[in-house]
Amino acid sequence: MLDVGCGVGTTAIELARCFAVRVTALDVSPLQLERATRNVASAALGDRVTVSAGDITQIQYPDGTFDCVLAEAVTMFVDRARAAMEITRVCRPGGRVLASEFLWRRPPNAEARRLFFGEICPGMTFDTLEDWISVYRQASLVDVEATTGPFEMMTPGGFLADEGLVNSLAIIGRALSRPV
Repeated sequence: MLDVGCGVGTTAIELARCFAVRVTALDVSPLQLERATRNVASAALGDRVTVSAGDITQIQYPDGTFDCVLAEAVTMFVDRARAAMEITRVCRPGGRVLASEFLWRRPPNAEARRLFFGEICPGMTFDTLEDWISVYRQASLVDVEATTGPFEMMTPGGFLADEGLVNSLAIIGRALSRPV
């Protein structure tokens, strides 16, 4: 299994732990790779999770390498079409691509859009569910299914689960120390 854009390795670790699968955890960020490597070591899963540097738009593995490819909240930050093509390319025929991305359930009003994209997350864009389905169909995926649900990471419990207590406190400390 490939977890592309693995971040700190949370999902790769849980997959290896819960399903006893081998996971290649790939990310482009040196900081995230460092944290993922530490987290994998702390979980004592180095025999099942391999952390590796790589870019979702240029995945270094041959065609059909993985039975399953997971892209979790990463495709929206890059060239979506290119990333979807790469994810599809490295997934074996008959395998599964699992993508979890942000989307608009209802497009926001102009002021909310300006605040979000101009001040909170500059440079980021979201798509609709239909847009995401189209991106993956154009990447030659078949039997595309989609479900939507809440974004748990933005809850206190979800944030703590993803970042851990020490990193959560560090992030909160940095945010509180910035001048207003």
